[in-house]
Amino acid sequence: MSTDRYTSPFCERYASKEMQYIFSPDKKFKTWRKLWIALAETEYELGLSENGKPVISQEQIDELKVHAEDINYDVAKEREKMVRHDVMSHVYAYGVQCPKAAGIIHLGATSCYVGDNTDVIVMTEAMKLVRKKLLNVINELSKFAMEYKDLPTLAFTHFQPAQPTTVGKRATLWLQELMLDLSDLDYMIGQQKLLGCKGTTGTQASFLELFNGDHEKVRQIDKKIAEKMGFKNCYPVSGQTYSRKVDTRVLNILAGIAASAHKMSNDIRLLQHLKEVEEPFEKSQIGSSAMAYKRNPMRSERIASLSRYVMVDALNPAITSATQWFERTLDDSANKRLSIPEGFLAIDGILDLCLNVVDGLVVYPKVIEKHMMAELPFMATENIMMDAVKAGGDRQELHERIRELSMEAGRTVKVEGKDNDLLERIAADPAFNLTIEELRKSMEPSRYVGRAKEQTVTFIEKTVQPVLDAHKEMLGMTAEINV
Repeated sequence: MSTDRYTSPFCERYASKEMQYIFSPDKKFKTWRKLWIALAETEYELGLSENGKPVISQEQIDELKVHAEDINYDVAKEREKMVRHDVMSHVYAYGVQCPKAAGIIHLGATSCYVGDNTDVIVMTEAMKLVRKKLLNVINELSKFAMEYKDLPTLAFTHFQPAQPTTVGKRATLWLQELMLDLSDLDYMIGQQKLLGCKGTTGTQASFLELFNGDHEKVRQIDKKIAEKMGFKNCYPVSGQTYSRKVDTRVLNILAGIAASAHKMSNDIRLLQHLKEVEEPFEKSQIGSSAMAYKRNPMRSERIASLSRYVMVDALNPAITSATQWFERTLDDSANKRLSIPEGFLAIDGILDLCLNVVDGLVVYPKVIEKHMMAELPFMATENIMMDAVKAGGDRQELHERIRELSMEAGRTVKVEGKDNDLLERIAADPAFNLTIEELRKSMEPSRYVGRAKEQTVTFIEKTVQPVLDAHKEMLGMTAEINV
C-alpha cells in the first residue's frame, strides 16, 4: 500500500471487498467489453451488411469473446494520454488484442453506450448486494426482537420516562423502518432498465444509417442488447444519456436506509448511556485513550457518521439531474464518478456495522429493572387510583391527592437525590385505604406494557418472517469490523 498519497477510507476502513469490486476498474471495463460483444452480436444477428456483404462475421465476434476478460490496461493508459478520451482508448486497446475485429468495435455507438449501460448494470448489482445485507440485518434484528419480546423496559417520549414497552417491541420500530427500505429497494431493482443503444442524441440516427433506413431492425437493437445483458427492457426514450433522475431515485433509497440505520444507532447510543443495552465490545478493545474504564458506542457512532454522509450525498444526483442541458452535458460525469460509488460504498459499510452490532447487542435486565422500578410508581398511579376507588374512595379527590403526592415524591428524587417514595406516601394517606403491601403488588412491570409482546410477535410472524423465509439462501452473513 502506498503511504505517500491519499487513499479513500471507503477502501481502507469501511466498504467490503464485494462492494469495492462492483465499482472496480476490472468490473467496469469487463462490462464495457461485454457490451461491445452484445452490440456486435446484435448487429450480426440483424444482418448488418453493405452491398449484400455482411459487415460483421462470427469470426470477429469469437475473437472479441477470447479477450473479453484480459484487459490490456497499459495500452489503454498510453492511448488515453494521446487522445484524452477513456472510451476510445479502450476501443483502441481492445482492437490491439483483436486485430480482425478492431474495425467493428463500438460500431454506430457513442461513449454513453458503454458508460451509461455499465452504470446501470453496476448500480443494479450494487443494489442487490445492499439488499442481501439489509435482509441479514433484518434477520438478526428480528431474532433480537423475539428474544426480548416480553422484557419490560421504560419507554421514552421526549427522552423522558413514559409508559413502559418491551425491549423487543422497541426493536420492531427499527425493524419496521428497515422493512420499508427493503420494499423501496425491491421496487427500484425491479424498475431498472438499460439505456440501450440510442446514439449521440437518442434518435438512433446512426443505426438507421447503418441499417439503410430499416426501422424495424433498429427497433430490435435495444431489446436484443437488454436480453444479452440480463435486463428485460431499455428506456423507451433518452437523450444521449439515460435520465439522471434514475441516479436520484437510487441514491434516495440509499439515503432512506442510512436514515433508518442512523435512528437505530442513535437509540443504541442513548441506551448505552443508560447502561441498559450495549453494542458488542471486543475483549481487547480500547474505549478511550485516556479513560481506561470507558465502553464507548463507537460502532453506532460510526453508523451515524457514515449515514449522514449518505443522506447528504443524495443531493448530488438530485442537483445534477435538475441541471442537465437538453440531450447531453458533461457536467454530470465527474460528480457521478464520485457520488454514486461512494454512496454505495458508504451504505455497504453502514450495513456491515449494523449487522455486527445487532448480532451482538448486550442487554442488562437488572439495570433495566432498576430504572423501571424507580419510575413505575408514577406510571402505576392510574391503576392505584382505580383500586382505591373500588375500595370506596372518591375518584376526583384521589386524583388531586395523587397529583400532590407525585409532586412531593418528584421533589424528593430530583432535589434531595433520594429514592422514589411515592408508594410510601400513598400508603400513609388514609384517603387511599391501601397498605404498602397491596401497593407493591401493583408494581409488576408486565402489567403496564399493554400489547407490546403481542404486537412484536404478530409483526415478526406476519410481516417479517415471510420475507425472510422467501430469501433463506441469502441469510447467515456475518460482518467482521476490523477498525
